Amino acid sequence: MANPRIPYRFSDEGPALAPHADGAIMVHLVVNVEHWRFDEPMPRTIITPPHGKETVPDVPNFSWADYGMRAGLPRMLRAIQDRGLPASTSCNAGVIAAYPRAAEAMLDANWEFIGHGMHQKALNHDGVEADIIAQCLDTMQAFTGTRPRGWLSPGLRETDRTPEALADAGVGYVCDWVVDDVPNWLRVDRGALLQMPYNLELNDSIIYAVEKHSSPEFLLRVQQTLKLFERECQTRPRVMALGLHPHLMGVPHRFGYFEQILDTLMAHPDVCFKTGSDIADWFTAQCPPV
Repeated sequence: MANPRIPYRFSDEGPALAPHADGAIMVHLVVNVEHWRFDEPMPRTIITPPHGKETVPDVPNFSWADYGMRAGLPRMLRAIQDRGLPASTSCNAGVIAAYPRAAEAMLDANWEFIGHGMHQKALNHDGVEADIIAQCLDTMQAFTGTRPRGWLSPGLRETDRTPEALADAGVGYVCDWVVDDVPNWLRVDRGALLQMPYNLELNDSIIYAVEKHSSPEFLLRVQQTLKLFERECQTRPRVMALGLHPHLMGVPHRFGYFEQILDTLMAHPDVCFKTGSDIADWFTAQCPPV
């Protein structure tokens, strides 16, 4: 098999799945809330340094992300809360100490906290991954009172043993494997780990920071995806995960399109909004791990 973790099959030929009682298209809002450390090179840049020489501190690129935490996140929180929608935050555990107001606001909003490492640095570049995973989960549990069930690796980067490390730590689902529009069970040596649909095509980091599209692009992609899922969900439920970052989707010239995205999805009769745990419970009830 080309994929060593998830057996290959057509997406519409897996186990029969009854749609969720609330709707056959499950929208998962995943707000990535990150701690970019001021005294280290930035994970991503919007402006290159003079003569191509990286500098630390990197004030303009740090400020790009910091603006999202100060201005973008409260906008997004308000838009989601005002509409009464559930959401998940894939949150660096370092956010809890570095941005306590943000962590408290997301907890008060009842967002599901998904493990996302300690800081925005890939697991394979940041020490012993089992220790990082444990530290992240312990920190988030101490803050929220609940141990995270889900995980999204910083940059979606794993080592060849990350699934085992996650399963051993008690994580139930991981969003790194963007291979399908429905969940699948991963092959792990011990325990069970669910592949949770996530998205690189409906992700503001790809659309705006990598591909550098104009502001309406995310809305256009959601509209076209919804048209296709509307047909496909007649025979097969679908998960539509939206990857969101406050410093990208929360800026003024894009924020109105974010509100339109939410309103467009809410108006569709087949759509329901769910957290990662909601989707995991729906799938596991029909397809328990072998």
